[in-house]
Amino acid sequence: MKIVQLIAPTLLLLFFSIGASAQNSRLAQEYFNNGEYEKAASLYEKLYTSKGGNNTFYFSRYLGCLIELEEYQKAEGILKDQLKKHPNKYSLYVDYGNLYERQFEQAKADEYYQKAINKIGNDPNAIRNLANTFQNLTKYDLAIAAYEKGAKTVKNGSPNQFAYYLAELYRRKGEQSKMVEQYLAYIGENPNRITTIQSIAQRYFSEEDFTELQTQLYTTIQDDPDNGIYPELLGWVFLQRKDYKGAMRQAKALDRRMEENGGRVFNIARTAAQDKDYETAINGYDYIIENKGSNSAFYIEAKQESLKCQRRKLVEGYEYTQEDLKGLEADYESFLEEFGKSKLTAPIILELAQLEAVYINDLDKAIGLLAEMIEYPRVNPQVLARSKITLADFYLMKGEIWESTLLYSQVDKAFKDDLLGQEARYRNARLSYFAGDFEWAQTQFSVLKASTSKLIANDALDMSIFIMDNLALDTTAVPLKMFSEAELLVFQNKFEPAFVKLDSIRTQFPEHALDDDILYTKSEIYTKKRDYEKAATMLETIIEKYPDGIRADNAIFKLAEMNETHFENLEKATKLYEKILFEYSGSTFAVEARKRYRRLSEES
Repeated sequence: MKIVQLIAPTLLLLFFSIGASAQNSRLAQEYFNNGEYEKAASLYEKLYTSKGGNNTFYFSRYLGCLIELEEYQKAEGILKDQLKKHPNKYSLYVDYGNLYERQFEQAKADEYYQKAINKIGNDPNAIRNLANTFQNLTKYDLAIAAYEKGAKTVKNGSPNQFAYYLAELYRRKGEQSKMVEQYLAYIGENPNRITTIQSIAQRYFSEEDFTELQTQLYTTIQDDPDNGIYPELLGWVFLQRKDYKGAMRQAKALDRRMEENGGRVFNIARTAAQDKDYETAINGYDYIIENKGSNSAFYIEAKQESLKCQRRKLVEGYEYTQEDLKGLEADYESFLEEFGKSKLTAPIILELAQLEAVYINDLDKAIGLLAEMIEYPRVNPQVLARSKITLADFYLMKGEIWESTLLYSQVDKAFKDDLLGQEARYRNARLSYFAGDFEWAQTQFSVLKASTSKLIANDALDMSIFIMDNLALDTTAVPLKMFSEAELLVFQNKFEPAFVKLDSIRTQFPEHALDDDILYTKSEIYTKKRDYEKAATMLETIIEKYPDGIRADNAIFKLAEMNETHFENLEKATKLYEKILFEYSGSTFAVEARKRYRRLSEES
């Protein structure tokens, strides 16, 4: 019992002591951070001495306070005390040098800095601590000297063991050539750290840095041809620079060298396709098809993606011939002959049907393909729904309204709370608009304004406002009825009758509120006919004559897009995107216009 009575007060005293020490440490930290060095020094001195002068952190903070207070003699005193205890602690010599430098005695400071480097021995951790001490004082050259000396003195160590730290120092100094050289030396011996270097490059490298990296990689690959990490990194550099052709070349070389299954090539091809470099993508997919054969896990998908890219290359390239379209049609049919028509090839059948209807103008063949495909058992529900919507569009193009609305309604019912259902609902509402049932259509468009799809919501908002405005302006719905009939003709690719209908509105109802809408619809017809000069003229007329009209922001955005993608007049495109930002900031195109404006501004 007496022993317990003696121990209890002792433990209590110990707990109080630990608690007081922790409180002093927190308070000292607060004073130090606030620049109240005198108060901080008083506390750090107590903490430092309470640990017998052996706590590195308290020593460093106490020394820092004394230097800030210009109590140099006292600072020198504790430094001498530490050096007696730890004569081989390199960082103390740096502290001594810093003390002299603060007193403007540069020669003595340099002497102590050099002493620190001269004392470097065989301990890698001590070398890193020394270099970090120099780095914290922004003395990058001395930190570099410490690592270079350490690389020579550490026994059984690699000459590149400090390469990563050297690269970081050269990066801070802005010496890109040496930085890249050290990163490559590091990655050569630590290939499993390639993602670390890639992350650093993505975060900090400029275009010039990537150029330097690419240049040095060529040399490094020649000097060390057996190290596969360098060709892999080079391929990655090509991707960062959007040089997909170069990336594909590297991917193929690595695929052959490492006897891979084509996965690397497939991924590069997919990335190139996403960035609309269809030639490189097709090249990659065809490499898999020709070199990996039908047993490859990527064979079927490579064939599918190759067809998609060939199609996009044609239809997005603006310039193509009927012969080009027929060649692509033959490729699709060859694919279906090889793999058959089933639930597995349903997406390809859908693409072929779209090609037939929209570009080859064989609407009956397109309808036949889809009408047959939607009856296949166990087709993916999403693909089936998309096919039904497309087939409904084709029936509408033929004027078979009942078949069209039936299919739209089926998808709407099956995907009530899904984007596909909302899209089908939108198209059914548009069909009602085409048919002249404006009130019902306007009600549906009003509901769809809340769609989770931004595209559907924006289109529904435009249609809702358009119908409401035009019904409110007139005592008769005849002009709007004529206009909706013209839009249906455009949808059905009956361009000449559409022109006649649009012109008749202007004849019968001169200076009508629909004038800007008529011009906009004509621009859409000319775009479909690939007469971009006339399409642009229509849009420019809207911008000039109807700047406050509902179609103004649409016209500006479309004209900007046309100048960017077809006329390649990037300066004009940039100005038009800027016009939306400043003059039509509430437009539904504002967000996309801002993205494109920034991208074009950066490229110019």
